[in-house]
Amino acid sequence: MIKKLAAIGFFLSLVTSLTLGQVQEITGNCSIPDAPEWTRHAVFYQIYPQTFNDSNGDGIGDLNGIIQKLDYVKSLGANAIWLNPFFDSPFNDAGYDVRDYYKVAPRYGTNDDAKRLFEEAHRRRIKVIFDYVITYTAIDHPWFVESCKQQPNKYTNWYVWNDNVWKMEEGEFANRFIQGYGHRNGNFMRNFYWSQPALNFGFGQPDTNKKWQLPTNHPDVLAMREELKKIFCYWMDMGADGIRADMAGALVKGSDVNGDTKKFWQEIRQIVREKYPQAFMVSEWSYPKDALDAFHADFFHWFDGYNDLMQKESWRILNGFSEGHSYFDKEGKGNIAYFLSKYMDQYNATKSKGYILLPMGNHDNARMNVQRTTDDLEIIMAFGMTIPGIPFIYYGNEIGMKELSDMPQIEGAYKPRAGARTPMQWTSGRNCGFSTADFSKLYLPVDTSIDAPNVASEENDPSSLLNRVKKLIQLKHTEPALAAYAEFVPLYAKENSYPFVYARANGKEVILVVLNPSAQASSAEFNFNISYKKLQLLAGKEMNIGKKEKTMKCEVPGISFAVYKVK
Repeated sequence: MIKKLAAIGFFLSLVTSLTLGQVQEITGNCSIPDAPEWTRHAVFYQIYPQTFNDSNGDGIGDLNGIIQKLDYVKSLGANAIWLNPFFDSPFNDAGYDVRDYYKVAPRYGTNDDAKRLFEEAHRRRIKVIFDYVITYTAIDHPWFVESCKQQPNKYTNWYVWNDNVWKMEEGEFANRFIQGYGHRNGNFMRNFYWSQPALNFGFGQPDTNKKWQLPTNHPDVLAMREELKKIFCYWMDMGADGIRADMAGALVKGSDVNGDTKKFWQEIRQIVREKYPQAFMVSEWSYPKDALDAFHADFFHWFDGYNDLMQKESWRILNGFSEGHSYFDKEGKGNIAYFLSKYMDQYNATKSKGYILLPMGNHDNARMNVQRTTDDLEIIMAFGMTIPGIPFIYYGNEIGMKELSDMPQIEGAYKPRAGARTPMQWTSGRNCGFSTADFSKLYLPVDTSIDAPNVASEENDPSSLLNRVKKLIQLKHTEPALAAYAEFVPLYAKENSYPFVYARANGKEVILVVLNPSAQASSAEFNFNISYKKLQLLAGKEMNIGKKEKTMKCEVPGISFAVYKVK
C-alpha cells in the first residue's frame, strides 16, 4: 500500500508540474551520451525478412529481396536498418529460435548474400544492425542435442536442466520446465516457447540444495559466454554495424543480485569500444535505468504506459490485454500524463547515458493502422520523429499498412502478431508486388482489400502518408533541436486532456511541438521562457498561438499537429 500511495503521489506531482503555474524552463543544455555520432540524427527502418521482398518467387522474402529495395529505404530517408533474425532455424518462432548462429537460413540465401547486403547498404550510407538472440536457442541446435545426452560432455551445462525428470519445480520457476525430453535424467528450462531451451548464464543466487543451479562464474557458463562473444564478432567482422539484443534482461536466472546480466553486456560493450567503435548496441530490456549501463539505447515499450499511448482500445480488448484508451485515438480519452509518469522517471535518470526508444510499431505489436486515417497516422509519426531518442519505423507503417485480422498462425505468430507481419505492399499488382509466387504459397496472405495502401501509388501522391513521413524524417535529420540527445521539456500534458505540448532544444535551437489527436478542438496555456520573433511552421497545420510575457496560449484544431521552429 505504501508503494502504491508513493506511485500515486509521483503521478499527481508530475501532472501538476506540467500544467500552468510552475515554471518549466527550456535551457538548451544537452548531455550527449557515449554513442556513435551517426546515431544522433539516425532514423531506423525495421525489416522482417520473410515478408519484405521475395526475389526468387518462392513466397518468402529473402536477403536478395532486401538488397533490391535498399534504394527505397534510402529514398524514405532512413539511414539504418534493424534486420530481424536471418539465421538457420526450424522456424518454430519465426527465426528467433536459432539453430546455427554462423549460418544464414537457406530460405533467405547464403552468408555471402548477408555480406553483400551489408556492403550494398554501406554503399548507400545505410547501417545494418542484426537481432542477437542469445537467451535461448532452437530445440534442435547442435549444442542442445549434445546437452540432452546422458553422457556428460562439453555442452551438458550450456542449458539449464534440473536433475530429476520426475520433479517439477515450484515457486519462481514453476511451469518453466519441459519434462521428459531427451535421454538425460532431468527437465530443461524453456525461456519462451517450449521449443526454446534457455541458455545457462547461471543463477544469481543458486539454491545450495539444488546442485544443478550453477553460479554465474561456473567454468561451463563462462565457456558458453565466450562462444557467444565469438558469434557477435563473426557478424561484426562480416560487416554488421551493431545489434538489437532480444530479451536482453533475461540472461541470469533468479535474483540477479550481482548484476551479472549487465556485466555480460558490459563485456560486449568493451569489445565494441576496442574493435568496433562505430557499432551501435540496442537492447530489448524495457528498463533503461538498467539497460543503459551497458547499451547505447533501450526499447522502452513493454509497460502499460506505452500500450495506453499507442494501442487502440478495440485492439487491446480483442487480444486479451487490459482495457485502455490510446492517446492517439480520435475519441479523445487518452491520458498522456500517465505515459509521462513512466517515461520521465526513466528519461531524467538516463538522458546522459543513452537513448530511450519508443518504436512506431514492431513485429510483436499490432500495426499502428487499426481503423486510423492518414491524418491520425501522421500525428503518431510526428510524435515519433520529435520525441527524444532514435525513431524506429516498422516496415509498411510509413504507408499505413493495416493490421489484418484472422491471419493464420504461422511460425509462432499467434494473434495479434501475424496480422502485423503480412507482406510489404509495393504495388497494386499481383501479390501487392511482394512475390511472383501463387497466392496460396505466400508466407502470409497480402492485404486484398481494394484500398490497400502501396508504395507505388503513394510515391506519386504528394498528400500521401509516405510523402508526409519523408518530410518528417528530413526534419529529424536536419534540425539540431531534434537530435536524439536534444533537451526535452514537456510544457503541457494535463491528465485526461489534450493537447500534448513539448519543446526540444539544443543550444539556441528550439523546436515547439503541439499534438492533438483528438477529434475535438482543444486549447493550452503554459509557461514558455523563450523570447522569439516568429514561429516558423516546419510540419503540420498553422495554429493560433499567442504569447504574453512568459505565458503562451494556443488554440488547437481537432486531429492536428504542428512542429514549429522558434526564431
